[in-house]
Amino acid sequence: MKILFLGSNYWPDETGNAMFVTGRCEYLASRGHNVTICTGFPYYPEWRPREEYRGRYFMREKHNGVEIVRSPLYVPQRITSMGRILHEISFIASSLVTAMWQEKPDLLYIVSAPLGLAVSAYLLSHRWRIPYVFYVADMQPDTAAHLNMLPAPVMRFLYALESFAYRNAALIPTLTEGMRQKIISKGIAPEKVVIFSHCANQPLFDIPAHRGGQSFRRTHNLEGQFIVLHSGNIGVKQGLEVVVEAAARTRQNSAITYVLVGDGAARPVLQQRTAELGLSNVRFLPIQPKEVFWDMLGAADVCVITEKSSVGDILFPGKTVDFLSAGRAVIASISVTNEAARIVSGVGAGLVVTPEDPDAFAAAVTYLKDNETERMKMGERGRAYAREHWDRHRILPVMESTLAALVRGGDLRQQAA
Repeated sequence: MKILFLGSNYWPDETGNAMFVTGRCEYLASRGHNVTICTGFPYYPEWRPREEYRGRYFMREKHNGVEIVRSPLYVPQRITSMGRILHEISFIASSLVTAMWQEKPDLLYIVSAPLGLAVSAYLLSHRWRIPYVFYVADMQPDTAAHLNMLPAPVMRFLYALESFAYRNAALIPTLTEGMRQKIISKGIAPEKVVIFSHCANQPLFDIPAHRGGQSFRRTHNLEGQFIVLHSGNIGVKQGLEVVVEAAARTRQNSAITYVLVGDGAARPVLQQRTAELGLSNVRFLPIQPKEVFWDMLGAADVCVITEKSSVGDILFPGKTVDFLSAGRAVIASISVTNEAARIVSGVGAGLVVTPEDPDAFAAAVTYLKDNETERMKMGERGRAYAREHWDRHRILPVMESTLAALVRGGDLRQQAA
């Protein structure tokens, strides 16, 4: 197959959609398919263009068998609703121009968000008379509505655009059954909506279940500390204020340290709040290189997943896969309707607490610190679930065969079953 992807985030970005899309593209390329992605220049999650790419406007490079075509996009210095809108519009426009210059593919694979790529998908699919896949990792209009981010006229436009995208797509992959049902509830035929779930990285299963990460601990002077770790985007949706406030409630226990790794729009606010509270038990670190990331997870005693209560079940935190695969007990400060909460609670991989409740969060940290045997069992149960459900050797071939059936015009329901 000759597949053209459109998505704003790709390697070497190391969080969010970038890792998911990079893994899919590289797998398909390794299987002998001709894979090209039209993407932007790296900037995420720091929201700063990488130094090695500055001054470039259009660029073509190849990495692990994938042809990467980069086009410019506006990266706001201050992240506001208008800044994000301009950011997305700039990429939609520039990527459409670069895509138009590519050879005709057999299939278009659109990565949403941004939702506006639906327009590009429609134009390109009609130009080449080929189907397009519209992958949904974040139900953008629902997210914006729950967070009350945009005025009513803009929301009506986004929902109309979402409907347009779904109606014209040949296939709509998403991450979880809960998200699949939400898409179907919008009037979309069930056979068009399939699950392409996250995959676990194999090295995560090799992380020691106990007393790992000694190099990371020494580097950051964390020997003997009970480490509560967040790693990933530090944005508004994550609601990481709950961690800082919980740290204030456990500050009397000098053996507990909260480590927030990553960057994003909310990081300056969290750092300011940490300073205001005079907390010495909270550390902020940048995104770590992959080899350090493994060691860091080995050092963690507990990993945390947080989302604002308003997010509900409209997205699936990808870090859930990494944390459970690494055999770490999890504190999930998220809505009980979220798929991650159902997994953590259902298999006994950690504790689910009320989102945005620092008292409940602090109590969960204290409980897990004081109950090492139970904490280790949680990690074991989470890792067992990850091996069974997120094995890339099972998931990626299903994705490949589903896309191949679409190109052939075959029965998608049979392939995705």
